[in-house]
Amino acid sequence: MYDVIVVGARCAGAATALLLARAGRRVLLLDRARFPSDTLSTLYIHQPGLARLDRWGLLGEVLATGAPLLTRLSLNFPGARLTGPAPALGAITGGCAPRRYALDHLLVQAAIRAGAEFRPRTTVVDLQWEDGKVTGVRHGTPRGSTTPARAHLVIGADGRNSTVARLAHAPVVRQDPRSTRAYYSYWSGIPDHGVQIYTGQGMGAGCIPTQDGLTLVSVQVSRTTPAHDNRQRTYREMARKSSAELDQQLTEGKQEDRLYCCSDLPNFFRRPHGPGWVLVGDAAHNKDPTPGRGITDAFIQAEMLAEYLDIPIDDTQQVDAASVKYARQLREEFTPAYESALVTARLDPTEYIQHLIDNQHDPAFTDRFFHSFSGIS
Repeated sequence: MYDVIVVGARCAGAATALLLARAGRRVLLLDRARFPSDTLSTLYIHQPGLARLDRWGLLGEVLATGAPLLTRLSLNFPGARLTGPAPALGAITGGCAPRRYALDHLLVQAAIRAGAEFRPRTTVVDLQWEDGKVTGVRHGTPRGSTTPARAHLVIGADGRNSTVARLAHAPVVRQDPRSTRAYYSYWSGIPDHGVQIYTGQGMGAGCIPTQDGLTLVSVQVSRTTPAHDNRQRTYREMARKSSAELDQQLTEGKQEDRLYCCSDLPNFFRRPHGPGWVLVGDAAHNKDPTPGRGITDAFIQAEMLAEYLDIPIDDTQQVDAASVKYARQLREEFTPAYESALVTARLDPTEYIQHLIDNQHDPAFTDRFFHSFSGIS
């Protein structure tokens, strides 16, 4: 009998398992993927996310992957450019963008060191129920059969298409239309000027340095913008339209990986709890990746949930009460960023561009803008 089963071992799940295991819980961590392995991601971790990695004693390991600390920001709009040092959050002086095969693996290893049991390549096929309460999961085995695992609480950290949410019939309590399609790849030969963001009408792009001398170059395109059947052509054409500077960098650089594409970018909040189950990360709420907040938000939610679960985990009433409080804080804390992401994902700078043009040379304005971009209050 486990105290907690965490389904999903990426950023939200591995961080949650780590914190609960460090608190002395008996934790089973499951994921259908093998580790280390990659996953679709914008990679970027804002300062509040790095602050948590630092607090958990893992920031040194993240930087040891070779992903540089990104201490400069350049946000470019038609007729306006804001550029300068990234705002500091305590001792954290920038963001970072490690590859997910490295970041997720080191989080899982930290959870294992803390005492969590990890089973990769394990697919959850059903939840177990007793008297209307989730009491565990049934998952596949390497031999092709299925086996049960019991726990006082099952945590779904398995992404926007969460199996736990589907099996628990977690209702969507807010949903907004999809806004963008995303394309990205990894490039060599791109100058490291820190984080570079370009926003134009119906399109945007970002350059984010990562490991091995590579730069993630992403393009977001409004779903109302016509796209070619040739995705590679769309990617390069939209990058060119986003910025002549970016187009020149890509012309002089070299694409080192295939093109990754994603159009399944929903915006929603689910009810993140029920009898015997809780959701965290993208399983609980998902928003357009244009602001690059996913990993940072996952860490914040994992820490939030772990703090609420600092109670007798076998006391159903206390767990239910804690889950309600967690859901309330999640909705209150993340709704402003969610709504801001909906605006950003319109990729329509016309409604605020004059304000940026008028204030782009004001250091105080730039500093406030960068604090907002970085999620620092």
